[in-house]
Amino acid sequence: MSKNIFDPEVVAELTDRINKLSPDSQPQWGKMSVSQMLAHVNVSYELVFTDKHPKPNGFMKFILKMMVKDAVVGPKPYKKNGPTAPAFIIKDKRDFETEKKQLTDYLNKTQQLGEAHFDGKESHSFGKLSIGEWNTMFYKHIDHHLTQFGV
Repeated sequence: MSKNIFDPEVVAELTDRINKLSPDSQPQWGKMSVSQMLAHVNVSYELVFTDKHPKPNGFMKFILKMMVKDAVVGPKPYKKNGPTAPAFIIKDKRDFETEKKQLTDYLNKTQQLGEAHFDGKESHSFGKLSIGEWNTMFYKHIDHHLTQFGV
């Protein structure tokens, strides 16, 4: 069961973990730098709050719902070095402070909008999601990557 991303105490806990990162933080697994990881986690929120990423077509959305959705919004933890969707692959260098601030801003915005905002909201790739599915998707992803960097 994921912690509630809409709870101010959970967001404070995540922010504390993010603030323990430094530009020199090293992953316990994987190839991303800490700045790339922060940018990677930001994609989850960019898909909700921006039009930065093109939406999948109807066929691709169907495939994503059938093959990927349960892994993303379900309770089972992510595997280390698991597959990543193309939009989430960050290959270029990113600025640590910029990505860190963006992530904490997104966390605060999500919490402030609250559960009701996300209830039945259409996701970028999976159709309408329940509050629980949004919560699991947001929390599981950030927790996985903060754990990757030992915080």
